[in-house]
Amino acid sequence: MFVSYKWLCEYVDLSGISAEELAEKITKSGIEVESVEVLNKGMKDVVIGHVLKKEQHPNADKLNKCLVDIGEEEPVQIICGAPNVDQGQKVAVAKVGAILPGNFKIKKAKLRGEESNGMICSLQELGIEGKLVPKEFADGIFVFPNDVEVGQDAIQQLNLDDQVLELGLTPNRSDCLSMIGVAHEVAAILNRNVKLPDPSFKTSDEKASDYISIKVEVIKDNPLYAARLIKNVKIAPSPLWMQSRLMAAGIRPHNNVVDITNYVLLEYGQPLHAFDYDRIGSKQILVRRANDGEQIVTLDDQKRELTNGHLVITNGTEPIALAGVMGGANSEVVNDTTTILLEAAYFNGQTIRKASKDHGLRSEASVRFEKGVDPNRVKMALERAAELISQLAGGEVLEGIVEVNHLEAQPKSINITVERINEVLGTSIEANEMVDIFNRLQFEVVEKEGTLTVTVPTRRGDIAIEEDLIEEVARLYGYDNLPTTLPVAPQTPGKLTIYQEKRRKVRQFLEGAGLYQAITYSLTSEEKAYRFALEKSELTRLALPMSEDRSVLRLSLIPHLLETAKHNRARQMEDVAVYEIGSVFIANDENEKPSEKERLAGVLTGIWQEHLWQGEKKQVDFFVVKGILDGLFDLLGLSGQIVYKQAKRDDMHPGRTAEIYLQEELIGFVGQLHPFVQKEYDLSETYVFELALAILLNKETAPVVYEPIPRFPSISRDIALVVDRNVSAGELEKAIVKAGGKLLKDVKVFDVYEGEHLEAGKKSVAFSLRYFDPERTLTDEDVMRAHEKVLSFVKEKFGATLRG
Repeated sequence: MFVSYKWLCEYVDLSGISAEELAEKITKSGIEVESVEVLNKGMKDVVIGHVLKKEQHPNADKLNKCLVDIGEEEPVQIICGAPNVDQGQKVAVAKVGAILPGNFKIKKAKLRGEESNGMICSLQELGIEGKLVPKEFADGIFVFPNDVEVGQDAIQQLNLDDQVLELGLTPNRSDCLSMIGVAHEVAAILNRNVKLPDPSFKTSDEKASDYISIKVEVIKDNPLYAARLIKNVKIAPSPLWMQSRLMAAGIRPHNNVVDITNYVLLEYGQPLHAFDYDRIGSKQILVRRANDGEQIVTLDDQKRELTNGHLVITNGTEPIALAGVMGGANSEVVNDTTTILLEAAYFNGQTIRKASKDHGLRSEASVRFEKGVDPNRVKMALERAAELISQLAGGEVLEGIVEVNHLEAQPKSINITVERINEVLGTSIEANEMVDIFNRLQFEVVEKEGTLTVTVPTRRGDIAIEEDLIEEVARLYGYDNLPTTLPVAPQTPGKLTIYQEKRRKVRQFLEGAGLYQAITYSLTSEEKAYRFALEKSELTRLALPMSEDRSVLRLSLIPHLLETAKHNRARQMEDVAVYEIGSVFIANDENEKPSEKERLAGVLTGIWQEHLWQGEKKQVDFFVVKGILDGLFDLLGLSGQIVYKQAKRDDMHPGRTAEIYLQEELIGFVGQLHPFVQKEYDLSETYVFELALAILLNKETAPVVYEPIPRFPSISRDIALVVDRNVSAGELEKAIVKAGGKLLKDVKVFDVYEGEHLEAGKKSVAFSLRYFDPERTLTDEDVMRAHEKVLSFVKEKFGATLRG
């Protein structure tokens, strides 16, 4: 809701309170003011000018040379390209030295050889959105009414010296979808009075009931329908003050009658609609449900097919409006309209919501009906609009309101004790102070022996129970004034679970290693769902998917991470290293609910390390990714239980992929994408991994044991073992560790050789072994005994021989 500060001043005395101060007070009372917009946007020296003379520019077909009186001693020459500029017009002129929005400064200039001393402005150039500018001025300059005075401040005349507060209303506060509703709120906050309009007008001797009758078939959908008939209306532009207020509220001006209905909608929060009486085609208004397949052309010139779920206003046979949403083109007020049927009604919010949603039409009217209008303000708004039409359009209001009224709108009465309010708020507010708060809200209240009986006006449909009254007391007492109290219940300090602590460590480690966290969709396409899945599963399909690309729940995190890498590389981000911790959804049957399992996945491509000074670059490869995972397993205390086994998996490179086992349980895989998949995603050499994170984090590990710095030296031995090519280095390392006993503290691979100096089908794997005893210095004999055990064991198990 956009609230004009100057307009609000007509209902509440805001003297001594700036727009910014008011915004802060409203926000502190529970309604967020999202912004305060200054409409003039820093403009100055823009005045009203009178075009005395207009002639064609001698050197340009689309420019005009204008002589303009701007209220100074001599008129000035201004070159203007607007197609609608003409002699005799009153226009907005930015003088030389003026500043327009965007800090645009106006200077003397020469255009095609002719001097220009200023600029004749359109509303868009004065900072008003194009969609709000009246259609007749959308493609040219704005023309003021003739009664404005030359030399006056154009900013003031256009109401651009105003400030607009944007309220971020929650759905329950529909009472503030009107200026009067906001005025009640502000008056309560400031403890000031509200000045409301008091409509009055003369009626003619003719009776409205002689011209129209009303029948409502669906009382539940439309318990109140009221109408007035107004004759001899003259359609013309509405006054400038009304146009400027509508534009400040985000509504485009049309003509005086339509603008009045919109103005009253903003003022009272009650939607109205004006029909051209002569175009209705009958003397009857029938409100009913539409027939299936029935059609109506609405004011936006769209043909809309109706169903029995939609409420329509008809002339007895043919729909002339989609009730509460938009009028029909067949009864629209046009330039030659002279007689108006003015409608004010109370429609069921759910019925209006359905029609609005079905047709994709969310109008200012439908929003208010959906959220709820004040039932006791329906006819008040009708009277206010009739008054304005008689004043601004010369209309003659016929005697009487024609109505069907089955609406029962009684204010709610709620009892609550002073003790209960103080107990909930933790305060000690006196009863008389609470009574004062409810009086400021204009709620009737009676206090008797500590019990308050509060009668809530119908404009506050959000208040129905005790807790709502407690909230009102808290709001106006001031949230800042509520004391700080602790809950009475027993408390335990909050902390992370062991699982959460470990997951946080995983994130910190990966980000410290240089990977960025990504968050991708849980929904994917059926084609991508099975790719890279760590375990087999049935797909979990959505009943009503947004699209085919988001129709099933994912089984792996990798496909969308690859999309992330592709997206970055398409924008010249060649080096990508991302990870994600998220859930996959595993189901044994299509009809059963899936179980959620947490996974960790990563995608790395491009340069991993670069030292420009040394001219060194390190591309991501298998061992970079494996090194990151080894560091992660070491952090979790699992490095001794992890085994990598070469594997072949779909979409992965057949020679550069390993499955990862925790003891004997498969927990993930790591490797390079298959070249075909890399090409599919337009990626260079790319490595991925995915781990069953829940298994890793739930695995119990031995507590960390700290050892003193060794006092005795260690002894290293290097061996090169010749084995069959299919024997992995990991298997050899595991065997060496097993055979080495307690003296063998460290084993590392430092070379692998295959070539002409070895037999066909053989390879050499070189290891560095470090022996150490923390209690004594080892002798060569000690090391030799342990070393011989290692050599004997690998020879027996793998047929390994020492390379000569």
